[in-house]
Amino acid sequence: MVTVREPEFPLRKVDTASLKALAHPLRVQILEMLSRYGAQTACGLADLLNESSGATSYHLRQLAKFDFVREVEGKGTARERWWERPPGAIQITSPELATSPATQEASRLVSREFERTRQTVLADFMEHGLDVLDADWLQVATVSTMNARMSAEQLARFAHAMEALGHKLLEEIRSEPEAEDARPVQIHFNAFPILGVPASAGKAASKESQSSEGKKP
Repeated sequence: MVTVREPEFPLRKVDTASLKALAHPLRVQILEMLSRYGAQTACGLADLLNESSGATSYHLRQLAKFDFVREVEGKGTARERWWERPPGAIQITSPELATSPATQEASRLVSREFERTRQTVLADFMEHGLDVLDADWLQVATVSTMNARMSAEQLARFAHAMEALGHKLLEEIRSEPEAEDARPVQIHFNAFPILGVPASAGKAASKESQSSEGKKP
C-alpha cells in the first residue's frame, strides 16, 4: 500500500454533493478565471467568458452554496458583488467517489474541463508567445517535461515534494509588493504568461484571494 502524505497547503476534498454541484463546464470555467485573475464581479466574469452576467451570477450563487467561491468582504455593493475563490487546491477524485458511476462521470467532466482550459492557454502561448512577449518574458517562461521510471511510492514522494515547494514559493511571492510589470502566470510545470486577456485583469484583486494552486486530481 502506497503511503500518501497529507499536503502541506490547504486542500479541499470534495464530497458527492459538492462534486455534483461543480460538474458544470461554466462553473469550472468561473473557478479557473477566479484562480487566474483574482476577485471578479459577475459582469467581469461574463466579459472574460463571453457569457451573460445573468448566467455567471446564477452559477456563482450555486458555487457559493458549496463554498467553492465566497463574497469578498467589504468590497462592492448589493447590486455589484465581488467574488473570490478561497485559497487552496481542490481534490476531485478519491476512492470514495470512485465507487459510484455518477460521481465517476462528474469527476471526469470536471477534470476534462480543467484540462481543456489548461491546454487552451498553453497552446495560445506556444503559438503566439514569440509574437507578443518581450525578451525578458520569453527567457523566463518554461515548458518542461521530465521522464523517469518510478514506483508508485517514489511518485507519491516526488509529487508531495514538488507541491510543497511550489506552495512555499508561491506564498513568498504573494507576500512581496506587486511589480509594475506583473501579469497573470500559470504553472503546470510549465510556467508561462497567459496571453489573450489584459495583464491587468486581476491587478485589483488581493493576493490572498487568488488560489493559483488550482485543481488537484
